[in-house]
Amino acid sequence: MLPFDTRLVAGRPASEQVVAAVHRAVATGRLNPGDEFPSVRKLSAEVGINPNTAHKIVAALVADGVLEVHPGLGTRVAATKAAPASRRTKELTPPAAELALLAKRLGATREELEELLRREWEKLEA
Repeated sequence: MLPFDTRLVAGRPASEQVVAAVHRAVATGRLNPGDEFPSVRKLSAEVGINPNTAHKIVAALVADGVLEVHPGLGTRVAATKAAPASRRTKELTPPAAELALLAKRLGATREELEELLRREWEKLEA
């Protein structure tokens, strides 16, 4: 059994869903630095995806700094490092803008949006 949710839904690439699931597992502490990550073969078999897709997932997570490959030891969850403020701003601005636009379109107040965001943040910390 994998240490992250792997229920795939139609309409979105499996690789994107698994990468997001791993990011969520790291953010919530379900996967911790140093934890062993499944091999490409095991990931492929457990999720029911092509081994090439599993390899693409691992490569993407290594590129994101979420995983580290240690020859002879396997793949492990990397130590979490805070991204520089400039990168955080660059990556958070587009989804924040979309969320603000959606909230405004639905007639939500800034306070409602802040409260929703706070609750979601607390879920990640729980």
